[in-house]
Amino acid sequence: MKIISVNVGMPKIIEVDGQMVTTSIFKEPVAGRVAVRRHNLDGDGQADLTVHGGKDKAVYAYPAEHYEFWKRELPKMQLPCGMFGENLTTSGLFEKETNIGDTFKIGTTILQVTQPRLPCFKLAIKFGRTDIIKRFMQSERSGIYFSIIEEGDLAADDSIEPLEQAEPSVTVTDIVRLYSTEKTNQDLLRRAITVTALPEAWRDYFRQRLNKLQGKAVDTPLAKARGFLGCTPLGCITPEA
Repeated sequence: MKIISVNVGMPKIIEVDGQMVTTSIFKEPVAGRVAVRRHNLDGDGQADLTVHGGKDKAVYAYPAEHYEFWKRELPKMQLPCGMFGENLTTSGLFEKETNIGDTFKIGTTILQVTQPRLPCFKLAIKFGRTDIIKRFMQSERSGIYFSIIEEGDLAADDSIEPLEQAEPSVTVTDIVRLYSTEKTNQDLLRRAITVTALPEAWRDYFRQRLNKLQGKAVDTPLAKARGFLGCTPLGCITPEA
């Protein structure tokens, strides 16, 4: 496993349908070693810190192998590294094989897997098409968010070395499926809420889901927020079916 490309970008304002939108989804590959600080990479920033960035979304990785899928799906589009807003375009690191809580040494940094990425309207802006949000979710090619356990630096061609595999085994793809296609999987819900590396907003959401399935009352701020298109502590999300 290794890094193919390191991509960074600062927030900028663009016009979309007559409205001004601030976004940092436009990342560009950079050469040389890049410092990894407490909450992000040098030269990188997040436009809305209420739903992006922070300790649980400090570094976003996306597998280079997924680009082949998207080239088949969207043959007319140019898809350079960083197209999905990722900081690290990687090789050999997959959501189905990576547990929430797994730790890796990348360059001189140590990173921990925290959650999948949920798509938002800014991905649609980047691609110039609204259907990319649904297609991204259905593909289960979510990419991987990391927290920074130990600061350092990294660069393209650095290896990604597994340090510790988390238990219980709940993969990044498992979280995507609990959110989308396996909403009633109570066994997986129970396991997910015990994973301490999974951000509390996710675990709270899954507790609510489990309580509802068991016929228990659900009355929390996040529960009340469901059912509309908008942003919650999980991120900018689309309405569930």
